[in-house]
Amino acid sequence: MLVESPPEQRAETAPAPPTRRVVRASGLVLAVAILVLVALASIAIGAKELSLGQVWQGLFEDSGTYGDVVVAERMSRTVLGLLAGAALGLAGAVLQALTRNPLADPGLLGINAGASAAVVTAITFLGVTSLSGYVWFAFFGAAAVGALVWFLGGSRGATPVRLALAGTAISAALYGYLQAVMIMDDAALGKMRFWTVGSLSAATDSTIEQVLPFLLAGTVLALALARPLNAMAMGDDTAKALGANLNRTRALSMLAATVLCGAATAACGPIVFVGLMVPHVVRSFTGPDLRWILPYAAILSPVLLLGADVIGRIVARPAELQVGIVTAILGGPVFIYLVRRRRTAQL
Repeated sequence: MLVESPPEQRAETAPAPPTRRVVRASGLVLAVAILVLVALASIAIGAKELSLGQVWQGLFEDSGTYGDVVVAERMSRTVLGLLAGAALGLAGAVLQALTRNPLADPGLLGINAGASAAVVTAITFLGVTSLSGYVWFAFFGAAAVGALVWFLGGSRGATPVRLALAGTAISAALYGYLQAVMIMDDAALGKMRFWTVGSLSAATDSTIEQVLPFLLAGTVLALALARPLNAMAMGDDTAKALGANLNRTRALSMLAATVLCGAATAACGPIVFVGLMVPHVVRSFTGPDLRWILPYAAILSPVLLLGADVIGRIVARPAELQVGIVTAILGGPVFIYLVRRRRTAQL
């Protein structure tokens, strides 16, 4: 007598061949090695030139020199880049799975716009001037917009198309409000001009401590959603037949993306294209299985963000080019290429 396996077991994505799993696992190890090298470059290379000896002293010796101070600043900057990059990559991967749109990014649901609008409001009307104040307003704005998008998208009846449309409409309205306030208030424009392009230069231990709990919680939640999102990728009817709870998965996906993107945006400002490019590129060699996409995105997104930050420090010496500008410059052509390749594949 044959015993049918329960739906939960049938919902599992078919295991990859052993050789493919080995290749994927080896790729993760290689990605971690690349991340370590880029992180070391972020500490060693900057607008202010240091010798390798000064970098070594700053890392392992407390001699109280100028180099020690610079390395300590770069350490905070690098740690924030690691955390924010991983958060943006995970948020992008979750949103692409949720909306079934491989070109989706955290900005699609208005999360970046909500954070930016909240910071502008805090500066203009409440007199907030410190980065520690920005963090909480930005996070509140991102969370409020995430909840509003979920409500307008239909709550329990939300679909990928409704969520995307609601996010696009809210983003347009909020960016209009943001521009209007900044044009009318020169002080707000002066204070916002660096935050709105995205930067790691103001990273401090205090900022990291404030956003770290949210980033950890969002990361755990996003990784836990890999299997139900895999089921949803096969269509709503198939996912239901496999035992997936569509409403719960969509709600938790929105929550994970909002927490991750909101915390990263609060600490660094709105940084574009990281959450779009990396998950999309990762999918090309891991396949559609989110159990691999999410770890790869969490590792390679900081590589892109820190690499862009290092480039920004070098090309404009002795000044710096903000990392948000560098990712936009790099991301624009890549985005056009991805769109054209997708159109060509559909023809």
